Amino acid sequence: MESEVRRIEQKYSRYRDASVLSQINASAGGHPVKIDNETQWLLDYARVGFEQSDGLFDITSGVLRRVWDFKAGLMPTAAQLETVRRKIGFDRITVSNHCIALPEGMEIDFGGIGKEYAADAAAEMARKAGIVSGIIDLGGDLHVLGPKADGAPWTLGVRNPRCPQQASGTLPVYQGGMASSGDYERYFERDGKRYCHILNPVTGYPASHWASVTVIAPSCLLAGTLSTIAMLKEEAGEEWLRAQQVSALLIRPDLSLLSLTDR
Repeated sequence: MESEVRRIEQKYSRYRDASVLSQINASAGGHPVKIDNETQWLLDYARVGFEQSDGLFDITSGVLRRVWDFKAGLMPTAAQLETVRRKIGFDRITVSNHCIALPEGMEIDFGGIGKEYAADAAAEMARKAGIVSGIIDLGGDLHVLGPKADGAPWTLGVRNPRCPQQASGTLPVYQGGMASSGDYERYFERDGKRYCHILNPVTGYPASHWASVTVIAPSCLLAGTLSTIAMLKEEAGEEWLRAQQVSALLIRPDLSLLSLTDR
């Protein structure tokens, strides 16, 4: 299982020059790059996420990190944002016949799906090895293989976005994925307002309505995608998650909770 996680990380990390992702990005504006079935599947998945979120879930939006500096707490100017926003848009890339072509200056980033996909892949390997109960945990992105030995669900804590050592609540999970998106991983505060790393590709600015969104779904990949989209949809994220018929725990900036249960 660990070898599978490492394989996926090496293949799709934007920090590795030899990764598939780096090769694709280095070829932006040039010739199309051949891709295998796995990469094609991930790109197809990303396209569905883009379409069903009205463009909010966009793996080309990583270029926004060029102008947002969360370590130094620096905000971009309107001109800087406009420059990078011109390089965003999944609908501008071409994927066909197991080839991908990016316009010049654009890039893709699997940061929003890679770890979750790896958790699901590790879980699949565990099941093939006969493991039917347990939890795959990749830095908080979880895939529950099955219930406890006595048939009871796992009681999983949801991190308090203002006090990481504490849980704001718990969710019972029998099987499937659980993932969270929130404003507490990378952020800075200015004039009493928190600016987090979950950036809206349309406006270029951070999500701000929810402190965190945790979703339970059939897979970790889907849970992570839904939680990110709900964050980006701001207030509308509640009704959007209800429409997806999933269980979720949404936490507001004042730390009040909103619990959604699947139907």
